[in-house]
Amino acid sequence: MSAIFVISILLAYFLILIGISHFTNKNTSNSSFFTGDKRSPWYLVAFGMTGAALSGVTFISVPGETGNTAWSYLVFVIGNAVGYILISRFLLPLYYKLKLVSIYTYLQKRLGNASYKTGSLFFLLSQTIGASFRLFLVAGVLQIAFFNTFNIPFSITVLTTIILIWIYTYKGGIRTIVFTDTIQTVFMIAALIATIIIIAKQLNLNVWELGKVINNHPNSKIFNFDWCSGHFWIKQFLAGIAVTIVMNGLDQNIMQKNLTCRNTRESQKNMQWFTLSFIVTNILFLCLGVLLYHYAEVKNINLPVKSDEIFAFLALNHFGIVASVFFLLGITAAAYSSADSALTSLTTSFCVDILNIDITKPEKKRTKTLVHISFSIILFLVIIIFKEINDSSVVSSIFKVAGYTYGPLLGLFAFGMFTKYNIKDKYCPLVCILSPIICYIININSSKWLWGYQFGFELLILNGMITFIGLYIIRTNRL
Repeated sequence: MSAIFVISILLAYFLILIGISHFTNKNTSNSSFFTGDKRSPWYLVAFGMTGAALSGVTFISVPGETGNTAWSYLVFVIGNAVGYILISRFLLPLYYKLKLVSIYTYLQKRLGNASYKTGSLFFLLSQTIGASFRLFLVAGVLQIAFFNTFNIPFSITVLTTIILIWIYTYKGGIRTIVFTDTIQTVFMIAALIATIIIIAKQLNLNVWELGKVINNHPNSKIFNFDWCSGHFWIKQFLAGIAVTIVMNGLDQNIMQKNLTCRNTRESQKNMQWFTLSFIVTNILFLCLGVLLYHYAEVKNINLPVKSDEIFAFLALNHFGIVASVFFLLGITAAAYSSADSALTSLTTSFCVDILNIDITKPEKKRTKTLVHISFSIILFLVIIIFKEINDSSVVSSIFKVAGYTYGPLLGLFAFGMFTKYNIKDKYCPLVCILSPIICYIININSSKWLWGYQFGFELLILNGMITFIGLYIIRTNRL
């Protein structure tokens, strides 16, 4: 596939997004950027959230990760589904009842201003790192597919991807993203299904034979029964619940989209249908992962050492031109569907939680734009740093970091919702800083201290528990 052909596909794709942005920007106010005017159809939000929740990490990392951990990720996904049900049942009604723009305003109402600012800052840190990791993936693919041909450095690739996001989100914000996410989810799922069909055709497999290959392959093993392993199935399931509640229910990025629905009932309906599509799509990605390794075995292809590079390597070099086109559209759509909303949610949280601006005032539009640009620059710098230090799959890196940065959010919201105590609010930042440090010390010494036990994604639960205990220690009187 020539570099000119690649860039033509991507330009056509972004022209579609810019066209959607132009359409959704009509008759908008400054507050439309943050709330979508509470007019988003629930079914569009549900479908678009599928692409945003999965992102480029799922598109690239999950298929390749089947070679390392088989289908153990499915247990994690089932835990995710339980987490989404809990979000729909408990968190969404709370957010709508309080009429929140930023969900961290709840912490101010319940625990105090220091807790509010602390929660928001931990979100800003978490989302900045997570969005950077996801953009790192798509930038790496674009580097291989196009920019390397012209000897363009990786930093320019990253800068280009971020500028493109900024162009179609800076004005419409969340109102635009609800619609662009829908289009991007279509491209992502189409790429997934098309790739599976192409592999089946090249290997002369019908649907029944395809199922047998997946079922009999060693990479389709689901349950890990080694309790010391980081992928022990009970740990995976519980971590899936906790990660979903924190990285979705306590995350401004995902909740901001839910809060653009007209009311609580429509938002809950959106979450329920989204959960179903989320499970089905993840299963398809795991099936694809098994088929990628099976294809390489049958064709005697030497795969890249890094699992994150396997899907891209095969799609761009062995599956043919059609698969290459679908892959490029799919990975671009998957990565941008989460990165664009992340940039918008970062802008929203900083403007509302840190700067305390009145989003209804038109004169605050300039402030919003400056914040939007600033976070674009920050994302660029974090991606460049991550490229130099990363040596594992991105999906593992994201959840590893999330265990430390999202843990305090889990502890804060849990304490606020499940106890009747006030706290000495001024000490809350200290508790939330010490918690990840204590968690890190326990993690690196767990094998020695806990009879060979190794933490996986459930590190997040430990972090949340330590934060909860810390808040209990600084409690005061009951409400």
